Amino acid sequence: MGVPAPRYMNLIYGVAHSPKPGFAESGDFYVVEQTNRSALIAVIDGLGHGGHGAAAARAAGEALRKHAHDTPLALMQRCHQALNGTRGAVMSIARLENGEMTWLGVGNVEGVLLRADLRLTRERLLLRGGVVGYRMPPLRAFCVPLTAGDTLLFVTDGIKSAFLEDLPAADNPQAVADDVLARHNRQTDDALVLVARYQP
Repeated sequence: MGVPAPRYMNLIYGVAHSPKPGFAESGDFYVVEQTNRSALIAVIDGLGHGGHGAAAARAAGEALRKHAHDTPLALMQRCHQALNGTRGAVMSIARLENGEMTWLGVGNVEGVLLRADLRLTRERLLLRGGVVGYRMPPLRAFCVPLTAGDTLLFVTDGIKSAFLEDLPAADNPQAVADDVLARHNRQTDDALVLVARYQP
């Protein structure tokens, strides 16, 4: 029996973000790296606000881009090393490849997978407490199958926990991200929403 051919994919995504009121820079940051067969998606919340939080988030982003083909587990460890000496960050990472998504998170960047088939239950990312660059918990990545039209949302803690209410699911990812930010921004922190739709 032959090995199945790798699936090609087209990831459609949108991002909406804003700094904490009164700050010019945001400590919330994202990375999307795509090939025709896989995608790496990450959202990072550098601790604190303004320049210090942004510096930590950028350092993690650079490590992710430099090693974009590593597994999510290896990438989290690389970010932990890269953030040594900074304020640290919380973050969630997902890799989409061959009809599956492998994801993990440290801290409180929430992750939700909305199924295109509405009969299926939403998947929520199990987060581990800790701070990347300071106190790394035992890590475990989780793998879930993907089907065309499944949609991943990552949100930082500047977004209210009710962000899944009345989502405009039929809209394009950028419209969903803009809507969530507009309706659920706490206005007391940096805020970022990333919405990515899987299209093999």
